[in-house]
Amino acid sequence: MGTRGQSGPADLKEKGVSRRNILAGLAAGVVLPVVATAPAHAAKPVKPTPPPLPPREKKVLSEGRGHGKGDLRGSDIAVKEGRSKQGRFGLMFPGLQGFAPDDVLLAGLAQQMIDRTPPHSDVKLSNDGFDNPDIPAGIAYLGQFIDHDMTLDLTPLSDQQADPTAIKNFDTPFFDLGAIYGRGPAQDPQLYDPADPRLMKIGRTAEGLDDLPRNADGTAIIGDHRNDENLIVAQLHLAFLKLHNGFVHAGNSFADAQRLTRWHFQWLIVNDFLRMIAGQDVIDSILTTRPGAPAKVECRFYKPGNKQRPMMPIEYSVAAYRFGHSMIRAEYEMTDGLTVPFFGGPRDLRGSRPLPLYAWADWNYFFDIPGLGTPDDRNMTRYIDTKLALPLSELPPTVVKHVDGAILNLAQRNLQRGKMLGLPAGQDVAKAMGVMPIANDRLGLTEPGWNGKAPLWFYILKESELLGGRRLGPVGGRIVAEVILGILALDKTSYLNAPKGWAPPAPYACGDFLLQAGVITVEGHPEQEGVEDEGEELEGEELEGEELETDELETDEADADEPAEVLG
Repeated sequence: MGTRGQSGPADLKEKGVSRRNILAGLAAGVVLPVVATAPAHAAKPVKPTPPPLPPREKKVLSEGRGHGKGDLRGSDIAVKEGRSKQGRFGLMFPGLQGFAPDDVLLAGLAQQMIDRTPPHSDVKLSNDGFDNPDIPAGIAYLGQFIDHDMTLDLTPLSDQQADPTAIKNFDTPFFDLGAIYGRGPAQDPQLYDPADPRLMKIGRTAEGLDDLPRNADGTAIIGDHRNDENLIVAQLHLAFLKLHNGFVHAGNSFADAQRLTRWHFQWLIVNDFLRMIAGQDVIDSILTTRPGAPAKVECRFYKPGNKQRPMMPIEYSVAAYRFGHSMIRAEYEMTDGLTVPFFGGPRDLRGSRPLPLYAWADWNYFFDIPGLGTPDDRNMTRYIDTKLALPLSELPPTVVKHVDGAILNLAQRNLQRGKMLGLPAGQDVAKAMGVMPIANDRLGLTEPGWNGKAPLWFYILKESELLGGRRLGPVGGRIVAEVILGILALDKTSYLNAPKGWAPPAPYACGDFLLQAGVITVEGHPEQEGVEDEGEELEGEELEGEELETDELETDEADADEPAEVLG
Protein backbone atom coordinates (compact mmCIF):
# COMPACT_ATOMS: atom_id res chain seq x y z
CA MET A 1 0.00 0.00 0.00
CA GLY A 2 1.03 3.56 -0.52
CA THR A 3 0.36 6.36 1.92
CA ARG A 4 -3.33 6.40 2.67
CA GLY A 5 -5.93 8.54 4.37
CA GLN A 6 -5.65 12.31 4.33
CA SER A 7 -5.78 13.10 0.65
CA GLY A 8 -8.25 14.29 -1.93
CA PRO A 9 -8.18 14.72 -5.72
CA ALA A 10 -6.69 18.20 -5.81
CA ASP A 11 -4.09 17.91 -3.06
CA LEU A 12 -2.33 14.72 -4.11
CA LYS A 13 0.59 16.43 -5.74
CA GLU A 14 1.05 19.09 -3.04
CA LYS A 15 1.15 16.55 -0.24
CA GLY A 16 3.33 14.14 -2.24
CA VAL A 17 1.42 11.17 -0.90
CA SER A 18 0.09 9.58 -4.06
CA ARG A 19 1.54 6.35 -5.41
CA ARG A 20 1.14 7.87 -8.83
CA ASN A 21 1.95 11.30 -10.20
CA ILE A 22 -1.56 12.23 -11.23
CA LEU A 23 -3.48 15.44 -11.56
CA ALA A 24 -7.20 15.20 -12.14
CA GLY A 25 -8.92 17.17 -14.88
CA LEU A 26 -10.43 19.48 -12.26
CA ALA A 27 -10.97 23.20 -12.43
CA ALA A 28 -7.75 25.09 -11.84
CA GLY A 29 -7.21 26.07 -8.24
CA VAL A 30 -9.85 23.81 -6.73
CA VAL A 31 -8.70 22.55 -3.33
CA LEU A 32 -10.61 19.71 -1.78
CA PRO A 33 -11.09 19.35 1.95
CA VAL A 34 -9.25 16.67 3.81
CA VAL A 35 -11.29 13.46 3.96
CA ALA A 36 -10.47 10.92 6.62
CA THR A 37 -10.59 7.26 5.73
CA ALA A 38 -12.44 4.87 8.01
CA PRO A 39 -10.08 2.85 10.21
CA ALA A 40 -8.69 -0.23 8.57
CA HIS A 41 -9.52 -3.52 10.26
CA ALA A 42 -7.98 -6.91 9.87
CA ALA A 43 -9.71 -9.01 7.24
CA LYS A 44 -12.14 -11.48 8.71
CA PRO A 45 -12.34 -15.10 7.61
CA VAL A 46 -14.86 -15.72 4.90
CA LYS A 47 -18.08 -16.93 6.45
CA PRO A 48 -20.05 -19.73 4.84
CA THR A 49 -23.03 -18.64 2.78
CA PRO A 50 -26.10 -18.56 5.03
CA PRO A 51 -29.08 -20.69 4.09
CA PRO A 52 -31.53 -19.04 1.69
CA LEU A 53 -34.18 -16.90 3.26
CA PRO A 54 -37.78 -17.96 2.84
CA PRO A 55 -39.49 -16.29 -0.12
CA ARG A 56 -41.45 -13.17 0.71
CA GLU A 57 -45.00 -12.55 -0.29
CA LYS A 58 -45.67 -12.13 -3.98
CA LYS A 59 -43.95 -9.05 -5.38
CA VAL A 60 -44.24 -7.06 -8.58
CA LEU A 61 -41.74 -5.63 -11.05
CA SER A 62 -42.19 -1.89 -10.62
CA GLU A 63 -40.97 0.68 -13.10
CA GLY A 64 -37.73 2.43 -12.36
CA ARG A 65 -34.41 3.56 -13.78
CA GLY A 66 -31.45 1.56 -15.07
CA HIS A 67 -31.28 -1.83 -13.34
CA GLY A 68 -34.73 -1.27 -11.99
CA LYS A 69 -36.31 -0.11 -15.20
CA GLY A 70 -39.47 -1.86 -16.29
CA ASP A 71 -39.45 -4.07 -19.36
CA LEU A 72 -38.11 -2.24 -22.39
CA ARG A 73 -40.77 -1.56 -24.98
CA GLY A 74 -41.09 -4.54 -27.27
CA SER A 75 -39.14 -6.99 -25.12
CA ASP A 76 -42.38 -8.90 -24.54
CA ILE A 77 -42.73 -9.63 -28.27
CA ALA A 78 -42.36 -13.40 -27.87
CA VAL A 79 -45.30 -13.69 -25.48
CA LYS A 80 -47.52 -11.11 -27.18
CA GLU A 81 -46.78 -11.55 -30.89
CA GLY A 82 -45.30 -15.03 -31.22
CA ARG A 83 -41.84 -16.53 -30.95
CA SER A 84 -40.96 -16.03 -34.61
CA LYS A 85 -41.93 -12.34 -34.69
CA GLN A 86 -39.21 -9.66 -34.85
CA GLY A 87 -39.37 -5.93 -34.26
CA ARG A 88 -37.20 -3.96 -31.87
CA PHE A 89 -36.68 -7.30 -30.09
CA GLY A 90 -36.92 -10.91 -31.16
CA LEU A 91 -35.64 -14.38 -30.34
CA MET A 92 -32.28 -15.68 -31.43
CA PHE A 93 -33.67 -19.22 -31.05
CA PRO A 94 -37.36 -18.93 -31.97
CA GLY A 95 -37.79 -22.70 -32.13
CA LEU A 96 -37.16 -23.10 -28.40
CA GLN A 97 -39.98 -22.93 -25.90
CA GLY A 98 -40.07 -20.53 -22.98
CA PHE A 99 -39.01 -21.85 -19.58
CA ALA A 100 -41.46 -21.05 -16.78
CA PRO A 101 -40.37 -22.43 -13.39
CA ASP A 102 -42.43 -21.72 -10.29
CA ASP A 103 -42.06 -18.22 -8.82
CA VAL A 104 -41.18 -19.71 -5.42
CA LEU A 105 -38.17 -21.45 -6.96
CA LEU A 106 -37.06 -18.22 -8.61
CA ALA A 107 -37.41 -16.25 -5.37
CA GLY A 108 -35.43 -18.84 -3.43
CA LEU A 109 -32.69 -18.95 -6.06
CA ALA A 110 -32.46 -15.15 -6.00
CA GLN A 111 -31.84 -15.19 -2.25
CA GLN A 112 -29.06 -17.74 -2.70
CA MET A 113 -27.41 -15.52 -5.32
CA ILE A 114 -26.70 -12.66 -2.89
CA ASP A 115 -23.25 -12.45 -1.30
CA ARG A 116 -24.13 -11.05 2.12
CA THR A 117 -20.71 -9.55 2.84
CA PRO A 118 -21.27 -5.86 3.70
CA PRO A 119 -19.27 -3.17 1.91
CA HIS A 120 -15.66 -2.94 3.08
CA SER A 121 -14.38 0.24 4.67
CA ASP A 122 -11.34 -0.08 2.41
CA VAL A 123 -10.90 -1.99 -0.85
CA LYS A 124 -7.65 -3.41 0.49
CA LEU A 125 -9.77 -5.59 2.81
CA SER A 126 -11.34 -7.34 -0.17
CA ASN A 127 -9.91 -10.84 0.24
CA ASP A 128 -13.15 -12.79 -0.08
CA GLY A 129 -12.16 -14.52 -3.30
CA PHE A 130 -14.57 -12.64 -5.56
CA ASP A 131 -12.11 -10.19 -7.20
CA ASN A 132 -11.44 -10.93 -10.89
CA PRO A 133 -7.73 -10.24 -11.51
CA ASP A 134 -8.28 -9.93 -15.27
CA ILE A 135 -10.91 -7.19 -15.46
CA PRO A 136 -10.67 -3.75 -13.80
CA ALA A 137 -13.90 -2.40 -12.34
CA GLY A 138 -14.36 0.33 -14.93
CA ILE A 139 -15.15 -2.28 -17.58
CA ALA A 140 -18.41 -3.12 -15.80
CA TYR A 141 -19.51 0.52 -16.09
CA LEU A 142 -18.40 0.76 -19.70
CA GLY A 143 -20.64 -2.28 -20.18
CA GLN A 144 -23.54 -0.45 -18.52
CA PHE A 145 -22.92 2.58 -20.74
CA ILE A 146 -22.88 0.30 -23.83
CA ASP A 147 -26.17 -1.31 -22.82
CA HIS A 148 -27.87 2.04 -22.33
CA ASP A 149 -26.62 3.24 -25.71
CA MET A 150 -27.95 0.13 -27.42
CA THR A 151 -31.36 0.12 -25.74
CA LEU A 152 -32.11 3.87 -25.78
CA ASP A 153 -35.46 4.49 -27.48
CA LEU A 154 -36.09 8.07 -28.58
CA THR A 155 -39.23 7.13 -30.50
CA PRO A 156 -41.92 9.81 -29.94
CA LEU A 157 -44.38 8.86 -27.22
CA SER A 158 -47.34 8.89 -29.61
CA ASP A 159 -45.60 6.35 -31.85
CA GLN A 160 -44.68 4.22 -28.85
CA GLN A 161 -48.27 4.15 -27.69
CA ALA A 162 -49.49 3.23 -31.16
CA ASP A 163 -46.94 0.40 -31.37
CA PRO A 164 -46.46 -0.96 -27.82
CA THR A 165 -44.67 -4.13 -28.94
CA ALA A 166 -42.27 -2.09 -31.13
CA ILE A 167 -42.89 -3.93 -34.39
CA LYS A 168 -42.50 -0.90 -36.65
CA ASN A 169 -41.65 2.23 -34.68
CA PHE A 170 -38.38 1.93 -32.78
CA ASP A 171 -34.82 3.16 -32.70
CA THR A 172 -32.07 0.96 -34.09
CA PRO A 173 -29.73 -0.67 -31.54
CA PHE A 174 -26.72 0.83 -33.34
CA PHE A 175 -23.90 2.10 -31.13
CA ASP A 176 -24.40 5.76 -32.04
CA LEU A 177 -24.09 7.49 -28.64
CA GLY A 178 -27.70 8.60 -28.59
CA ALA A 179 -27.38 9.43 -24.89
CA ILE A 180 -24.68 11.95 -25.82
CA TYR A 181 -26.18 13.49 -28.95
CA GLY A 182 -29.90 12.97 -28.49
CA ARG A 183 -31.65 13.96 -31.70
CA GLY A 184 -29.07 16.63 -32.52
CA PRO A 185 -28.63 20.35 -31.71
CA ALA A 186 -31.85 21.43 -33.44
CA GLN A 187 -34.21 19.04 -31.65
CA ASP A 188 -32.35 18.67 -28.34
CA PRO A 189 -30.62 22.04 -27.85
CA GLN A 190 -30.56 21.52 -24.07
CA LEU A 191 -27.70 19.01 -24.57
CA TYR A 192 -25.48 21.53 -26.36
CA ASP A 193 -23.48 24.60 -25.43
CA PRO A 194 -25.75 27.60 -26.18
CA ALA A 195 -22.70 29.70 -27.07
CA ASP A 196 -21.50 27.13 -29.62
CA PRO A 197 -23.91 24.30 -30.51
CA ARG A 198 -21.06 22.30 -32.00
CA LEU A 199 -20.03 21.59 -28.40
CA MET A 200 -21.70 19.41 -25.79
CA LYS A 201 -22.83 21.22 -22.64
CA ILE A 202 -20.64 20.61 -19.55
CA GLY A 203 -21.81 21.34 -16.01
CA ARG A 204 -19.87 22.52 -12.98
CA THR A 205 -20.49 21.82 -9.31
CA ALA A 206 -20.44 24.47 -6.60
CA GLU A 207 -17.00 23.15 -5.58
CA GLY A 208 -15.67 23.59 -9.12
CA LEU A 209 -15.75 20.00 -10.34
CA ASP A 210 -16.72 19.35 -13.93
CA ASP A 211 -20.00 17.45 -13.98
CA LEU A 212 -22.94 16.59 -16.19
CA PRO A 213 -25.18 19.59 -16.79
CA ARG A 214 -28.01 19.42 -14.28
CA ASN A 215 -31.47 20.75 -13.52
CA ALA A 216 -32.26 22.58 -10.32
CA ASP A 217 -33.38 19.30 -8.72
CA GLY A 218 -29.99 17.73 -9.43
CA THR A 219 -31.04 15.44 -12.26
CA ALA A 220 -28.78 15.39 -15.30
CA ILE A 221 -29.59 17.09 -18.60
CA ILE A 222 -28.50 14.23 -20.84
CA GLY A 223 -30.03 12.08 -23.56
CA ASP A 224 -30.62 9.08 -21.28
CA HIS A 225 -31.38 9.49 -17.57
CA ARG A 226 -30.09 5.95 -16.95
CA ASN A 227 -26.54 7.27 -17.33
CA ASP A 228 -27.16 9.31 -14.19
CA GLU A 229 -28.19 6.23 -12.18
CA ASN A 230 -24.84 6.06 -10.42
CA LEU A 231 -21.93 8.46 -10.21
CA ILE A 232 -19.44 6.15 -11.92
CA VAL A 233 -21.33 5.81 -15.19
CA ALA A 234 -22.24 9.51 -14.93
CA GLN A 235 -18.54 10.42 -14.93
CA LEU A 236 -17.95 8.04 -17.85
CA HIS A 237 -20.70 9.88 -19.74
CA LEU A 238 -18.92 13.14 -18.92
CA ALA A 239 -15.73 11.75 -20.46
CA PHE A 240 -17.51 11.14 -23.78
CA LEU A 241 -18.88 14.70 -23.73
CA LYS A 242 -15.33 15.95 -23.29
CA LEU A 243 -13.96 13.68 -26.01
CA HIS A 244 -16.41 15.18 -28.51
CA ASN A 245 -15.55 18.71 -27.42
CA GLY A 246 -11.86 17.94 -27.75
CA PHE A 247 -12.35 16.90 -31.37
CA VAL A 248 -14.21 20.15 -32.06
CA HIS A 249 -11.50 22.23 -30.38
CA ALA A 250 -8.95 20.46 -32.58
CA GLY A 251 -10.66 21.89 -35.64
CA ASN A 252 -13.15 19.20 -36.60
CA SER A 253 -16.67 20.02 -37.72
CA PHE A 254 -19.56 18.80 -35.61
CA ALA A 255 -20.18 15.93 -38.03
CA ASP A 256 -16.56 14.77 -37.97
CA ALA A 257 -16.28 15.17 -34.19
CA GLN A 258 -19.45 13.10 -33.80
CA ARG A 259 -18.16 10.43 -36.18
CA LEU A 260 -14.77 10.24 -34.47
CA THR A 261 -16.32 10.05 -31.01
CA ARG A 262 -18.60 7.24 -32.14
CA TRP A 263 -15.78 5.34 -33.83
CA HIS A 264 -13.52 5.56 -30.79
CA PHE A 265 -16.42 4.30 -28.66
CA GLN A 266 -17.07 1.42 -31.05
CA TRP A 267 -13.38 0.54 -31.15
CA LEU A 268 -13.35 0.28 -27.36
CA ILE A 269 -16.40 -1.99 -27.45
CA VAL A 270 -14.67 -4.47 -29.77
CA ASN A 271 -11.03 -4.22 -28.79
CA ASP A 272 -11.18 -3.64 -25.04
CA PHE A 273 -14.62 -4.56 -23.69
CA LEU A 274 -15.36 -7.66 -25.78
CA ARG A 275 -11.76 -8.80 -25.57
CA MET A 276 -11.99 -8.95 -21.78
CA ILE A 277 -15.57 -10.22 -21.56
CA ALA A 278 -15.75 -12.83 -24.35
CA GLY A 279 -12.10 -13.36 -25.28
CA GLN A 280 -10.02 -12.52 -28.33
CA ASP A 281 -10.46 -16.04 -29.66
CA VAL A 282 -14.23 -15.60 -29.79
CA ILE A 283 -13.87 -12.23 -31.52
CA ASP A 284 -11.49 -13.71 -34.09
CA SER A 285 -13.94 -16.52 -34.83
CA ILE A 286 -16.59 -13.94 -35.77
CA LEU A 287 -14.79 -10.84 -37.03
CA THR A 288 -12.35 -10.67 -39.95
CA THR A 289 -10.78 -7.32 -40.76
CA ARG A 290 -9.52 -6.72 -44.27
CA PRO A 291 -7.02 -4.04 -45.36
CA GLY A 292 -8.72 -1.42 -47.47
CA ALA A 293 -12.18 -2.95 -47.19
CA PRO A 294 -15.08 -3.29 -44.76
CA ALA A 295 -14.86 -6.06 -42.21
CA LYS A 296 -16.59 -9.41 -42.43
CA VAL A 297 -18.69 -10.63 -39.53
CA GLU A 298 -19.82 -14.24 -39.49
CA CYS A 299 -22.76 -14.84 -37.18
CA ARG A 300 -23.91 -18.42 -36.74
CA PHE A 301 -26.90 -17.67 -34.53
CA TYR A 302 -27.72 -13.95 -34.67
CA LYS A 303 -29.77 -13.53 -37.85
CA PRO A 304 -32.04 -10.49 -37.76
CA GLY A 305 -34.69 -10.50 -40.44
CA ASN A 306 -34.43 -6.76 -41.13
CA LYS A 307 -30.79 -5.85 -41.71
CA GLN A 308 -31.65 -2.14 -41.93
CA ARG A 309 -33.20 -2.18 -38.45
CA PRO A 310 -31.88 -5.29 -36.72
CA MET A 311 -33.62 -6.68 -33.67
CA MET A 312 -32.10 -7.26 -30.24
CA PRO A 313 -32.50 -10.88 -29.11
CA ILE A 314 -34.10 -11.22 -25.70
CA GLU A 315 -31.62 -14.07 -25.02
CA TYR A 316 -29.01 -11.29 -25.17
CA SER A 317 -30.79 -8.35 -23.52
CA VAL A 318 -32.69 -10.22 -20.79
CA ALA A 319 -30.09 -12.91 -20.02
CA ALA A 320 -26.60 -12.99 -21.55
CA TYR A 321 -25.80 -9.29 -21.33
CA ARG A 322 -26.90 -9.13 -17.71
CA PHE A 323 -23.67 -10.89 -16.78
CA GLY A 324 -22.43 -7.46 -15.72
CA HIS A 325 -24.66 -7.46 -12.65
CA SER A 326 -22.41 -10.07 -11.04
CA MET A 327 -19.35 -7.85 -11.64
CA ILE A 328 -20.54 -4.90 -9.55
CA ARG A 329 -18.68 -4.39 -6.28
CA ALA A 330 -20.22 -3.42 -2.95
CA GLU A 331 -17.68 -0.61 -2.61
CA TYR A 332 -15.13 1.33 -4.67
CA GLU A 333 -11.98 3.22 -3.86
CA MET A 334 -12.67 6.51 -5.63
CA THR A 335 -9.37 8.23 -4.81
CA ASP A 336 -6.26 7.28 -2.87
CA GLY A 337 -7.46 6.09 0.53
CA LEU A 338 -11.16 6.90 0.10
CA THR A 339 -13.53 3.94 -0.27
CA VAL A 340 -17.24 4.58 -0.86
CA PRO A 341 -20.13 2.07 -0.77
CA PHE A 342 -21.96 1.57 -4.06
CA PHE A 343 -25.47 1.89 -2.62
CA GLY A 344 -26.34 2.43 1.03
CA GLY A 345 -26.28 5.59 3.11
CA PRO A 346 -25.96 9.27 2.19
CA ARG A 347 -22.28 9.02 1.17
CA ASP A 348 -22.65 6.44 -1.58
CA LEU A 349 -22.60 6.44 -5.38
CA ARG A 350 -26.25 7.02 -6.14
CA GLY A 351 -26.75 9.43 -9.02
CA SER A 352 -29.39 12.03 -9.89
CA ARG A 353 -27.47 14.68 -7.95
CA PRO A 354 -24.41 16.90 -8.42
CA LEU A 355 -21.09 15.09 -8.18
CA PRO A 356 -19.93 15.18 -4.52
CA LEU A 357 -16.26 15.73 -3.78
CA TYR A 358 -15.92 12.29 -2.20
CA ALA A 359 -17.28 10.56 -5.32
CA TRP A 360 -14.86 12.11 -7.82
CA ALA A 361 -13.27 9.18 -9.68
CA ASP A 362 -9.51 8.81 -9.97
CA TRP A 363 -9.78 6.67 -13.09
CA ASN A 364 -6.50 4.89 -12.32
CA TYR A 365 -8.51 2.98 -9.72
CA PHE A 366 -10.89 1.76 -12.46
CA PHE A 367 -8.77 1.28 -15.60
CA ASP A 368 -5.18 0.72 -16.64
CA ILE A 369 -3.94 4.24 -17.45
CA PRO A 370 -0.82 4.52 -19.64
CA GLY A 371 1.95 6.36 -17.84
CA LEU A 372 0.59 5.64 -14.36
CA GLY A 373 1.67 2.92 -12.00
CA THR A 374 -0.85 0.31 -10.96
CA PRO A 375 -2.29 0.99 -7.51
CA ASP A 376 -2.08 -2.11 -5.34
CA ASP A 377 -5.73 -1.73 -4.40
CA ARG A 378 -7.23 -0.96 -7.78
CA ASN A 379 -10.92 -1.78 -7.95
CA MET A 380 -11.37 -5.00 -9.86
CA THR A 381 -14.68 -6.40 -11.01
CA ARG A 382 -16.12 -9.36 -9.18
CA TYR A 383 -15.94 -12.67 -10.98
CA ILE A 384 -18.65 -13.41 -13.52
CA ASP A 385 -20.48 -15.91 -11.35
CA THR A 386 -23.74 -16.57 -9.53
CA LYS A 387 -23.10 -14.23 -6.60
CA LEU A 388 -24.24 -10.59 -6.60
CA ALA A 389 -22.95 -7.96 -4.19
CA LEU A 390 -25.10 -7.18 -1.17
CA PRO A 391 -26.23 -3.66 -2.27
CA LEU A 392 -28.01 -5.26 -5.24
CA SER A 393 -30.30 -7.18 -2.91
CA GLU A 394 -32.28 -4.00 -2.20
CA LEU A 395 -32.09 -1.42 -4.97
CA PRO A 396 -32.54 2.20 -3.84
CA PRO A 397 -35.43 4.45 -4.92
CA THR A 398 -33.18 6.21 -7.44
CA VAL A 399 -32.99 2.91 -9.33
CA VAL A 400 -36.43 1.33 -8.78
CA LYS A 401 -39.62 2.79 -7.37
CA HIS A 402 -40.38 1.52 -3.87
CA VAL A 403 -44.07 0.88 -4.42
CA ASP A 404 -46.04 -1.72 -2.51
CA GLY A 405 -44.98 -5.21 -3.51
CA ALA A 406 -42.01 -4.04 -5.59
CA ILE A 407 -39.20 -6.56 -6.14
CA LEU A 408 -36.03 -4.79 -4.97
CA ASN A 409 -33.67 -7.77 -5.29
CA LEU A 410 -31.91 -7.42 -8.65
CA ALA A 411 -31.37 -11.17 -9.02
CA GLN A 412 -35.08 -11.84 -8.46
CA ARG A 413 -36.00 -9.11 -10.94
CA ASN A 414 -33.79 -10.70 -13.59
CA LEU A 415 -35.07 -14.22 -12.99
CA GLN A 416 -38.70 -13.16 -12.91
CA ARG A 417 -38.32 -11.04 -16.03
CA GLY A 418 -36.78 -13.94 -17.93
CA LYS A 419 -39.82 -16.06 -17.16
CA MET A 420 -42.31 -13.29 -18.00
CA LEU A 421 -40.70 -12.57 -21.38
CA GLY A 422 -40.48 -16.20 -22.49
CA LEU A 423 -36.75 -16.91 -22.31
CA PRO A 424 -35.78 -20.51 -23.14
CA ALA A 425 -33.88 -22.63 -20.62
CA GLY A 426 -30.11 -22.49 -20.51
CA GLN A 427 -29.63 -26.14 -21.45
CA ASP A 428 -31.94 -25.75 -24.46
CA VAL A 429 -29.93 -22.78 -25.75
CA ALA A 430 -26.64 -24.62 -25.23
CA LYS A 431 -27.91 -27.62 -27.18
CA ALA A 432 -29.15 -25.39 -29.99
CA MET A 433 -25.67 -23.84 -30.18
CA GLY A 434 -23.97 -27.23 -30.32
CA VAL A 435 -22.48 -26.81 -26.84
CA MET A 436 -22.63 -29.67 -24.34
CA PRO A 437 -25.34 -28.67 -21.82
CA ILE A 438 -24.44 -28.47 -18.14
CA ALA A 439 -26.65 -30.67 -15.97
CA ASN A 440 -28.59 -29.13 -13.11
CA ASP A 441 -26.68 -31.07 -10.47
CA ARG A 442 -23.49 -29.26 -11.57
CA LEU A 443 -25.39 -25.98 -11.57
CA GLY A 444 -26.47 -26.55 -7.98
CA LEU A 445 -30.18 -26.67 -8.80
CA THR A 446 -31.25 -29.80 -6.97
CA GLU A 447 -34.96 -29.14 -6.38
CA PRO A 448 -37.14 -31.39 -8.55
CA GLY A 449 -39.32 -28.46 -9.56
CA TRP A 450 -36.63 -27.29 -12.00
CA ASN A 451 -37.32 -30.39 -14.14
CA GLY A 452 -33.67 -30.63 -15.10
CA LYS A 453 -33.47 -27.13 -16.58
CA ALA A 454 -32.17 -23.72 -15.49
CA PRO A 455 -33.06 -20.07 -16.17
CA LEU A 456 -30.86 -18.80 -19.01
CA TRP A 457 -29.39 -15.86 -17.04
CA PHE A 458 -28.39 -18.09 -14.14
CA TYR A 459 -27.07 -20.75 -16.53
CA ILE A 460 -24.78 -18.27 -18.28
CA LEU A 461 -23.40 -16.99 -14.97
CA LYS A 462 -22.83 -20.52 -13.67
CA GLU A 463 -21.22 -21.57 -16.95
CA SER A 464 -18.67 -18.81 -16.46
CA GLU A 465 -18.24 -19.64 -12.76
CA LEU A 466 -17.46 -23.30 -13.48
CA LEU A 467 -14.73 -22.16 -15.89
CA GLY A 468 -13.13 -19.82 -13.34
CA GLY A 469 -15.33 -16.73 -13.73
CA ARG A 470 -12.72 -14.58 -15.47
CA ARG A 471 -14.75 -14.26 -18.68
CA LEU A 472 -17.96 -15.55 -20.18
CA GLY A 473 -18.26 -19.19 -21.16
CA PRO A 474 -19.06 -20.60 -24.62
CA VAL A 475 -22.81 -19.92 -24.53
CA GLY A 476 -22.76 -16.48 -22.93
CA GLY A 477 -19.63 -15.30 -24.72
CA ARG A 478 -20.88 -16.30 -28.15
CA ILE A 479 -24.29 -14.67 -27.71
CA VAL A 480 -22.80 -11.38 -26.49
CA ALA A 481 -20.06 -11.24 -29.14
CA GLU A 482 -22.31 -12.18 -32.06
CA VAL A 483 -24.99 -9.63 -31.23
CA ILE A 484 -22.56 -6.75 -30.66
CA LEU A 485 -20.40 -7.50 -33.68
CA GLY A 486 -23.40 -8.29 -35.85
CA ILE A 487 -25.08 -4.98 -35.04
CA LEU A 488 -21.85 -3.05 -35.61
CA ALA A 489 -21.46 -4.72 -38.99
CA LEU A 490 -25.01 -3.82 -40.03
CA ASP A 491 -24.51 -0.15 -39.11
CA LYS A 492 -23.38 1.48 -42.35
CA THR A 493 -21.72 4.30 -40.39
CA SER A 494 -19.70 2.14 -37.96
CA TYR A 495 -15.94 1.96 -38.13
CA LEU A 496 -16.18 -1.63 -39.36
CA ASN A 497 -17.64 -0.21 -42.58
CA ALA A 498 -14.95 2.40 -43.19
CA PRO A 499 -14.21 1.96 -46.93
CA LYS A 500 -10.45 2.22 -46.49
CA GLY A 501 -10.27 0.96 -42.95
CA TRP A 502 -9.84 2.94 -39.74
CA ALA A 503 -8.11 2.56 -36.41
CA PRO A 504 -7.10 4.99 -33.66
CA PRO A 505 -3.45 5.30 -32.70
CA ALA A 506 -2.19 1.93 -31.49
CA PRO A 507 -2.45 0.81 -28.79
CA TYR A 508 -5.82 2.26 -27.84
CA ALA A 509 -7.83 1.08 -24.85
CA CYS A 510 -10.00 2.69 -22.16
CA GLY A 511 -7.06 4.31 -20.43
CA ASP A 512 -6.01 5.97 -23.68
CA PHE A 513 -9.58 7.19 -24.21
CA LEU A 514 -9.68 8.80 -20.76
CA LEU A 515 -6.37 10.56 -21.41
CA GLN A 516 -7.56 11.69 -24.82
CA ALA A 517 -10.80 12.99 -23.33
CA GLY A 518 -8.80 15.12 -20.91
CA VAL A 519 -10.36 13.76 -17.72
CA ILE A 520 -6.87 12.73 -16.58
CA THR A 521 -3.53 14.38 -17.11
CA VAL A 522 -0.32 12.63 -16.18
CA GLU A 523 2.73 14.50 -15.01
CA GLY A 524 5.12 14.42 -17.90
CA HIS A 525 2.33 13.61 -20.36
CA PRO A 526 1.27 16.33 -22.82
CA GLU A 527 -1.68 18.34 -21.59
CA GLN A 528 -4.90 17.39 -23.34
CA GLU A 529 -5.60 20.82 -24.82
CA GLY A 530 -7.48 19.39 -27.79
CA VAL A 531 -8.07 16.04 -29.39
CA GLU A 532 -6.66 15.48 -32.82
CA ASP A 533 -7.75 12.74 -35.13
CA GLU A 534 -4.58 10.69 -35.13
CA GLY A 535 -6.27 7.59 -36.49
CA GLU A 536 -5.89 6.32 -40.00
CA GLU A 537 -8.26 8.50 -41.95
CA LEU A 538 -10.49 7.36 -44.74
CA GLU A 539 -10.40 8.71 -48.22
CA GLY A 540 -13.62 10.00 -49.60
CA GLU A 541 -16.10 12.80 -49.48
CA GLU A 542 -17.74 11.48 -46.33
CA LEU A 543 -14.84 12.87 -44.33
CA GLU A 544 -15.56 16.42 -45.36
CA GLY A 545 -18.50 16.45 -42.97
CA GLU A 546 -21.22 19.05 -42.73
CA GLU A 547 -22.43 20.21 -39.37
CA LEU A 548 -25.45 18.20 -38.32
CA GLU A 549 -28.63 19.57 -36.88
CA THR A 550 -29.99 16.08 -36.40
CA ASP A 551 -28.47 12.65 -36.41
CA GLU A 552 -27.78 12.38 -40.12
CA LEU A 553 -25.30 9.56 -39.89
CA GLU A 554 -27.96 6.85 -39.74
CA THR A 555 -30.10 5.79 -42.67
CA ASP A 556 -32.61 3.10 -43.40
CA GLU A 557 -32.71 3.76 -47.11
CA ALA A 558 -32.88 0.58 -49.10
CA ASP A 559 -30.48 1.87 -51.76
CA ALA A 560 -27.74 2.80 -49.28
CA ASP A 561 -24.29 1.28 -49.66
CA GLU A 562 -24.03 -2.27 -48.42
CA PRO A 563 -22.72 -2.60 -44.86
CA ALA A 564 -19.93 -4.87 -43.72
CA GLU A 565 -20.71 -8.35 -44.91
CA VAL A 566 -22.62 -10.41 -42.39
CA LEU A 567 -22.47 -14.08 -43.24
CA GLY A 568 -25.37 -16.22 -42.05
